[in-house]
Amino acid sequence: MAQEADSPDYPDYWEADVVLRDGGTAHLRPIVPADAEALQAFHVGQSESSIYLRFFTFKAKLSARELARFTNVDYMNRVAFVITIGDEIIGIGRYDRLDNPAEAEVAFNISDVHQGRGLGSILLEHLAAAARENRISKFSAEVLPENRKMITVFNDAGYEVRRHFDDGVVALEFDLDPTERSRAVMASREHRAEAKSVAALLAPRSVAVIGASRDWGSVGYSLLENIIEGGFTGPVYAINPQAFELNGMISYGTIAEVPEPVELAVVAVPYDEVSKVARECAAAGVKGILVASDGFSQAGAEGLQRQRELVRQARAHGMRVIGPGSLGLLNTDPAVSLNASMAPAMPRRGPLGLFSQSAAIGVLLYTAASRRGLGLSSMVSGGNRADVSGNDVMQYWEDDAATKAVGLYLESIGNPRKFSRIARRLSLSKPVIVAKSDVMGLQLPPGHAVRTTQAPVGALDAMFRQSGVIRVETNEELMDVAQILVSQPLPAGANLAVFSNSLALGNVVADAAKAHQLDVVRLETGMDLNTGQSKALPVLRQRVRHALSAPEVHAAVVTLLPATGIPTPVLAEVLRECAEEAGKPLVASFTGVLDLAERTDGLLAAGDESLAGSTPAADPESAAGGLQRALPCFASPGSAVNALAAVVRYAEWKARDKGEYTESTGCDPAASQQQIDALLAGVTGTDLLTPTRAQAAGLLGCYGITVQESAAFTSDDEAVAAAERLGWPVALKTTDARLRQRLDLGGVRLNITDAATLRANIAHMRASLAQFGDIPLEVQSMVPAGQACTIRAIEDPLLGPVVSFGLAGDAVNLLGDWSHRIPPLTTVDVADLVRGPRAASKLFGYQGLPAVDVPALEDLIARVAQLKDEHPEVALLELNPVQLSNHSLAVLNAEIRLGNHAHRTDSARRAMRD
Repeated sequence: MAQEADSPDYPDYWEADVVLRDGGTAHLRPIVPADAEALQAFHVGQSESSIYLRFFTFKAKLSARELARFTNVDYMNRVAFVITIGDEIIGIGRYDRLDNPAEAEVAFNISDVHQGRGLGSILLEHLAAAARENRISKFSAEVLPENRKMITVFNDAGYEVRRHFDDGVVALEFDLDPTERSRAVMASREHRAEAKSVAALLAPRSVAVIGASRDWGSVGYSLLENIIEGGFTGPVYAINPQAFELNGMISYGTIAEVPEPVELAVVAVPYDEVSKVARECAAAGVKGILVASDGFSQAGAEGLQRQRELVRQARAHGMRVIGPGSLGLLNTDPAVSLNASMAPAMPRRGPLGLFSQSAAIGVLLYTAASRRGLGLSSMVSGGNRADVSGNDVMQYWEDDAATKAVGLYLESIGNPRKFSRIARRLSLSKPVIVAKSDVMGLQLPPGHAVRTTQAPVGALDAMFRQSGVIRVETNEELMDVAQILVSQPLPAGANLAVFSNSLALGNVVADAAKAHQLDVVRLETGMDLNTGQSKALPVLRQRVRHALSAPEVHAAVVTLLPATGIPTPVLAEVLRECAEEAGKPLVASFTGVLDLAERTDGLLAAGDESLAGSTPAADPESAAGGLQRALPCFASPGSAVNALAAVVRYAEWKARDKGEYTESTGCDPAASQQQIDALLAGVTGTDLLTPTRAQAAGLLGCYGITVQESAAFTSDDEAVAAAERLGWPVALKTTDARLRQRLDLGGVRLNITDAATLRANIAHMRASLAQFGDIPLEVQSMVPAGQACTIRAIEDPLLGPVVSFGLAGDAVNLLGDWSHRIPPLTTVDVADLVRGPRAASKLFGYQGLPAVDVPALEDLIARVAQLKDEHPEVALLELNPVQLSNHSLAVLNAEIRLGNHAHRTDSARRAMRD
């Protein structure tokens, strides 16, 4: 029997807002009986051809019996999804389980009007995910040969489709296990759709300002004026019911009165009017809304609920939302020239893309970019980031030829797993710089509706490093790094040449470079620049050129004190020419320049009169998407070295082999899922279940992980019998969490070789531990001596799966010496995880001892990461200790906790963040 949407059995977590192929949005949800009327309207609106292709015959209307069958499903053996825009159904997909319980027949019906928008592929992804959840592993379908569109949906999904022609129809079948190709197809479709949705916001063909005002200084006044003064190439409409004329143009009372379609609505009305305006925009067919209005975060829970409803309403009607509380957006493309922001002037065109959540930080970023002469390709202020996020904008920047580097200021991350995936791919072609606070993920700024993290300290930064992201502390550091990336080629290595006209200053810079793991291979100090331009400049040019031409020099830092008679811009121009000629990065610091007209925190390009507000050398248009061909200048040599070091680390990451995503041999995820489902039967809410040792060992065995057997006992005779069965020598241990593995407190006794010694040790241990109460004991066969390690995997509310590694004992318990990675892991990720802890040198022949079996350790970690990535129900998995010698590995103890996981936002189905 079907369940209503408000029934506890209705799978509400299957609902999702989705981005369509053309960048529009829609809502996907399971069908309910109340959809009968809308389903009939959908059917009647279809062409005869579409109805025939779906039902193999023509049906003018669906019968009452058919409507009841199609809308009453059990969400297990029979599942159906509808995609809606507003209250209109535009697509339906369903499956029905066959006599073979592992197989289901699948079918689709897409609205004629909305065909070509990718609805079929989205429905297939969600049906496949629901089917796998319900233990269905194969889909089949019967399609008429002329239904090429539906055949294409199956073929292009990335599955291995088998087909044969039978009785006038094409019979298709395919297994539902995700393949590397199906995952790639889904990611590619998601990327294209989300990039197009952002492109529509950044390059609209028309803009309306709702809440436009004639009051100078108001938000509505500034937004309208800035759009007009910025030279927007499309029509602009002012919406204000109280004004007939605004800024020399006719004002309309509502968006519905505008005579032409509006693609972007910039909303600057009071907080309590935003929802009404959004409804009017939806009715008028607006493609996206930018909400500058604030007040949602200040209104607490009520404001958060209104914010969620605003996004739900917008997406359901095909609109994306930037904001609320957004500073606005900018696009410097001359074909668009859109300054829909509070920025007083259109910034110069250039290759840097910026995203900020905070409006205040957005102002700082814009100001810092302007001060340094950094040109922008586009800028988006996400505000409360209720819908459009940094992930969406990164999808756009990846395809944007005008953007060479991107910078993001983040206060929270709604979907870190997706961020990691997108950033890793984007970083391969364009550097990604992220400024974040140290408490990001631990607490939320007002108005941000995402989860907080429970992951260990350092896990979020590890995710950034794993993804190739350049992480900085402040927006100023973000701009420091950006001005190198947009103007200089990437260094080929970490070898530096350092130049200075001061011995002391040169040595200080060299020391700073070494502290950042940069190798100073050439240090030239004491250059005399006080001999006049005609003598000093040729010497400076010759020395810098000679150093940069050396193959062992990868980059240069030049730090100079003021030179008598030589203006700073002249010195900088010489350095810029040398760097461009060599094709190697060079950064400069002009220490002691106090004249504000010649401040040096910015770029200097050919022909500049000062160091501020410079213009790129050569054609300004060539700067968009290419190097800005300028010299990065810093007031502080320490800032110059710090920024250059960040660029070197990024270049090293980019040049490294990234490894491969591999699946360990001998794994059976289906069998482990069956065990997990059986164990979790009856577990509800946030309760956690701790399997028995045997159950945990069985679950791990599905991934080829063997846990050394141990045996608990209550009497000496039981202990001796267990030792005889397990094999001498044995270890005697307590399982009490306070004393487990604590050899120093008497919680472990090793190398017991016979029954008499075992009985004696049991008596001694019980006596010495009596102060801690009645302590449970166990015996376990000895393994070769070696290094004890710990592997831990958790399901974090924010990051999803996190795998951690460290050396067991004080290193992790007291010093927190862990390394972390976010699955899925490549072979290189696994190797980096093993080598990440500071104490990891003990694994590789420390103090003359033989190295442990590192390949076996890496194989074990890969299996743990795969298990954790495939089973979010595993809330905690800890292998502690894992005993390593030079020729063996043994897992001595395993602890697992299972729970009803919060459904991941980055799963095997495309869905926008809730």
